[in-house]
Amino acid sequence: FTSSPHFTVSPSPILSPPSLLCLLSFSRKMASGSLRSLVASAVTLGVTEARARIFGHMLNPMGQRSPHKILRKKLIGDKVSEWYPYDIKNEDHKVLAREEQTRLSKLEMLKRRNKGPPKKGHGRRAAKRNK
Repeated sequence: FTSSPHFTVSPSPILSPPSLLCLLSFSRKMASGSLRSLVASAVTLGVTEARARIFGHMLNPMGQRSPHKILRKKLIGDKVSEWYPYDIKNEDHKVLAREEQTRLSKLEMLKRRNKGPPKKGHGRRAAKRNK
């Protein structure tokens, strides 16, 4: 950067390495351009970085893929868990034991009437295979 009697342009501590890289690539493209356009692009870049820092935006001058769009959204896990009622079965072992006992008693009642599940290897698929 050069200086003139009217204004002084120095490397700004605000500019980060990616933005400097973007600025340098822009200045290479504009090699035939004037100093005014180079200064204007540097100022625009500085303003963009300052705005991103103030408002908490993610600056992506190179246009690379980034997960920030997804990470910026609010988390919805709490709302989803509040939607469903509290299930006592998950924590109370007595409730689980009672349900298991009713399941076993129902299964035994079905077996007495010969309506229970078949023994292993004697089901519907085995009957199909034997035909």
